[in-house]
Amino acid sequence: MKVGFVSLGCSKNLVDTEIVIGHFKKHNFEIENNSKLAEIIVINTCGFIESAKEEAINTILEMAEYKKQKCKYLIVIGCLVQRYYDELVKSLPEVDLFIKIDEYEKLWNKIEDLIKRKKVEKSKTKHISKVSEIQQLKMPTFNEFYERVLTTGKNYAYLKIGEGCSNMCTYCAIPYIRGKFISRKMEEILEETKMLAQKGIKELIVIAQDTTKYGVDIYGESKLAELLEELAQIQGIKWIRFLYSYPEGITDELIQVVKNNDKICKYFDIPIQHISDKILKRMNRKTNKEQIQKLIAKIRTEIPDVVLRTSLIVGFPGETEEDFKELQEFVKETKFDKLGTFMYSKEDGTPAARLPDQIHGNTKKSRYNKIMAIQQKISNEKLKNKIGQNVEALIEDISFDGKYLIGRTKQDVPEEDGIIYIKNNNFEDKINSFVTAKITDVKDYDLIGEIL
Repeated sequence: MKVGFVSLGCSKNLVDTEIVIGHFKKHNFEIENNSKLAEIIVINTCGFIESAKEEAINTILEMAEYKKQKCKYLIVIGCLVQRYYDELVKSLPEVDLFIKIDEYEKLWNKIEDLIKRKKVEKSKTKHISKVSEIQQLKMPTFNEFYERVLTTGKNYAYLKIGEGCSNMCTYCAIPYIRGKFISRKMEEILEETKMLAQKGIKELIVIAQDTTKYGVDIYGESKLAELLEELAQIQGIKWIRFLYSYPEGITDELIQVVKNNDKICKYFDIPIQHISDKILKRMNRKTNKEQIQKLIAKIRTEIPDVVLRTSLIVGFPGETEEDFKELQEFVKETKFDKLGTFMYSKEDGTPAARLPDQIHGNTKKSRYNKIMAIQQKISNEKLKNKIGQNVEALIEDISFDGKYLIGRTKQDVPEEDGIIYIKNNNFEDKINSFVTAKITDVKDYDLIGEIL
């Protein structure tokens, strides 16, 4: 039978999807990229914020239409299912099987039962609402990376080093969906990386909800710096980057590892969310304004060519005009290289959803637009300063008209940051390889260059 897949949400979810694809391939199913031609469709959902939930429901309904054609079985897994299992079962009879995250160990048994037309046992679900319940929750994770089928192309792969989150930010539903933070064993991570290198992967993107927490639960202290050094020893991997490092977890040791190892990208993704001490406290964040400012200054002093990325939340309950102006001034002064902004989403069961002084949607949108307008000017200024510089780029594609090669520099995360267009003078043989290019111009968030 032909199986099609739809993966929604974050890169951590994508890794889970790749493992599910591997399960089907192992059992001799044919993987079909066109959902219209698939006899089985598997949707891995996101349930993080309201827009993601809406996208997931719309996708399920869209894929359900294919049951009028080729599709025989529609299977839905992931965060949305974990969070709203009972409601989904009642409201979406078009779906043949829902599988929660805490059932992943039984995933293939349930799929086999469905296909063999056996009765699939319905799960019993319990809403998790307390910190104590989260700490007791033992969420199984996929460890069968041997069967993982990469979907990100020939050059890069995500490497998930942990599952869940224990930070308990008041706005975030992840602990209620995925449980507390659980690290993978270092030897298992290194073994998977060697297999990725053997497959020709050149860039490794290390991910977790908070990578700086890696190792705390099993080794008693953060082992991210040590892990990065070990990963850098593996032959074949040329670039290593790590994403989502919370400010309180960025140690002097980690900064020095990034500074001194050529394989590790000089790139810190630090989700600070806000800068007002009042809002940070209401968010249950573990740092304050002064600590954040000192950390940024320290990183830039130690690594002058570092790229700093952050994410912010505007419209959090109780955010006054004064709080927002403080955030605006901070963005103007700090000049992050990359910055993403989210409008606060009121999520079921989170402490922030019960806070007074919820912000009107129009105000959130206005504040979002103002922050992004400030950042657009900063980004354009920073990109223009690169004109005339030589950069290393990984070429991954060619433009539709064949005039440009398309690649990324060491300073750009795939799917999140900009790209570099390089004039194609019969350089098609450079696709999937590294080149040195000179920056000649910029366009919006992207660079334009030529091979030296």
